[in-house]
Amino acid sequence: MTEVQRAQKPAVTKAVIPAAGLGTRFLPATKAMPKEMLPIVDKPAIQYVVEEAASAGLGDVLIITGRNKDNLVNHFDSVPELEHSLERKGDEGKLGKVHESSELAEVYFLRQGQPLGLGHAVGRARGHVGNESFAVLLGDDLIDARDPLLDRMIAEHDARGATVIALMEVPEESIHLYGCAAVEATDDPDVVRITGLVEKPAAGEAPSNLAVIGRYVLRPEIFDIIDELQPGRGGEIQLTDALHHLAEGKGEAPVYGVIFRGRRYDTGDRADWIKANVLLGVDHDELGAEISDWVIDFAEQLRARREG
Repeated sequence: MTEVQRAQKPAVTKAVIPAAGLGTRFLPATKAMPKEMLPIVDKPAIQYVVEEAASAGLGDVLIITGRNKDNLVNHFDSVPELEHSLERKGDEGKLGKVHESSELAEVYFLRQGQPLGLGHAVGRARGHVGNESFAVLLGDDLIDARDPLLDRMIAEHDARGATVIALMEVPEESIHLYGCAAVEATDDPDVVRITGLVEKPAAGEAPSNLAVIGRYVLRPEIFDIIDELQPGRGGEIQLTDALHHLAEGKGEAPVYGVIFRGRRYDTGDRADWIKANVLLGVDHDELGAEISDWVIDFAEQLRARREG
């Protein structure tokens, strides 16, 4: 691809966030509240994801929702009654926090309709995305804002004209929990060419220790691939299967992976959700000192309890 062709390519400006899952691992907390609205310190998890998209220059965000997800819509909408109350009190600090979520980006919502898998959810975005490349951010994966990933992925997409997937090295005993990439090295140690993908491979059958994490920059050809897919693992339309077809050369462009070595929090897991609250809490501008002191004190108590 020539430099002129690259310059003529439309920039990636849209993000898609699938958020239609039921959150059964967090029951009963998610019986009446979407899992994406569970707080991490003082913001719902979904806000961190939208902030990440906005920070990468993606000002158009489509959230794919399911039933009983009205709280998501409400969170990114304005709340005149609350705003008026805070204005009367002169509480500019809290008013700014209320405005923040509704001013991050242009946020749109679309119902998935039927819970047929991540690939199906992404496919539903076709009418909104059109014939443009776009990013997909999974709400269960929070990427620490101090370790930007999406900017690098978009840059690789622009430079290579390729689909780009985020990868992370995981212990061999954990790879069965993830989609796993078969790869070839490039001249950049943090970028690999992906030759195949396997969804949750059995122990000993994984092609590498590189796990797919929830960030993708996709070319619009992904929609045609998804449309032709048969249900895969779990009887669902798997995004991993669609990406595997592209990696095998069935699309117009190759697939590359960016290896992420920063801080990531899996908020779809109960234990990791608790860890995320602590890890982000100790660095919080207002709460960090208090939480840090408490963590140190509690760790000493816990050590004494175990040794006693």
